[in-house]
Amino acid sequence: MALFSRDAGPEGIGEKAHTTFSRGAGSARGPKMSATGISQILYLPQLVPTLLLVAYGSLIIWSASLTIAEASFTRQLVGIALGLVAAYAMWVYDYRTLANMSTALLVAAALLMILPKVPGFGYSAKGITGWVRIPIIGLRFQPSEPAKLVTILLMASLGAQYNGRIETLRDYLKLCGILTIPFLLILTQPDLGTGLIVLVAGAAIIICAGAPRSWVLVTIGVVVLGATMVVVTSMTPGLPHVLKQYQLNRLIVFVDPSVDPSNNGYNLQQAKIAVGSGGFFGKGIGNATQSGSGFLPEAHTDFIFALMAEEFGFVGSTVLLGLFGAMIFASISLAQRVDSPFAKLVLVGIVTMWSFQLLQNVGMCIGLMPITGIPLPFISFGSSSMIAQLMSVGMVQSIWRHRPKAA
Repeated sequence: MALFSRDAGPEGIGEKAHTTFSRGAGSARGPKMSATGISQILYLPQLVPTLLLVAYGSLIIWSASLTIAEASFTRQLVGIALGLVAAYAMWVYDYRTLANMSTALLVAAALLMILPKVPGFGYSAKGITGWVRIPIIGLRFQPSEPAKLVTILLMASLGAQYNGRIETLRDYLKLCGILTIPFLLILTQPDLGTGLIVLVAGAAIIICAGAPRSWVLVTIGVVVLGATMVVVTSMTPGLPHVLKQYQLNRLIVFVDPSVDPSNNGYNLQQAKIAVGSGGFFGKGIGNATQSGSGFLPEAHTDFIFALMAEEFGFVGSTVLLGLFGAMIFASISLAQRVDSPFAKLVLVGIVTMWSFQLLQNVGMCIGLMPITGIPLPFISFGSSSMIAQLMSVGMVQSIWRHRPKAA
């Protein structure tokens, strides 16, 4: 596979610049840091668009806070501050020590997924028991958000053992079986949106770890058949209903919004109106009438893209997607240039997570994807999501910082 090509060794990721880097005044310990020195420890092509996304998202949340009481700008800033601290810790930490910790990572992922079910810790909201209330201080946290990154690290540590080629069906089924553990655990909350993120990111890692195409195609067929059976049984009286009624309604209105005009169909229609009414340049900060007047529900979380499109228009949407594109493609470029199989697969999982969340959140606002509770990374209101996403950024930066250096 191209991802595991040996044509580009460590020297292909900017090691020539490293040879000119002096450990004198231009080093991290000196009084000044040159541009070349900074680029040796920070992967700027990915970091710069990410920080711009965080700043853009802060502006959007501040604008939402003018008309939406739940969109606390102060809380969002706290989430960003904590996320930057977590990102720094990930950047300093040598990610390579996680490559042989698959058992510990599996236990950590499982514990994070079931923590909301522990009596005295769990907190329910909007039909999902996905939060925990921290004792004494009373703050709420969603452990499934960092669990997504832990699951990515878990699958990457397992997939890296095959060095680009999974040769036996037993090994392939083993990887698929381990991936289903966090997926099924998150469904018990129930949180189908987060479960899909975990499943898609893990599946991408397995594919890039060297799974034969025929096995992957068969697996996709089985998943599609199983999903179809789940939907059919959930719609048939007398048969087991795996999907909750609200989840089923979201799938139905994706096909025909008029079926549920007062709930999910209404949400979709209002999101489309908000996106379309923004025009080319948008209505301006604080002038989003769909969200400001209460017509668009969850405008600061699930439907944040619709709010942004209404205020900043086509131009603002293009800027947002451009920043995401720059961040994602920079991460893909790094995955192609590093030599470590574990680093490659970690980057594959993180890029897939970002891409899927972007596709799903934007797609549901314009009617191209079913409605799910998947936040828009770095933009949607929520401290748990912000911390987890910035941790992922810190992991990318750690891969760059701890890459092999030229002699």
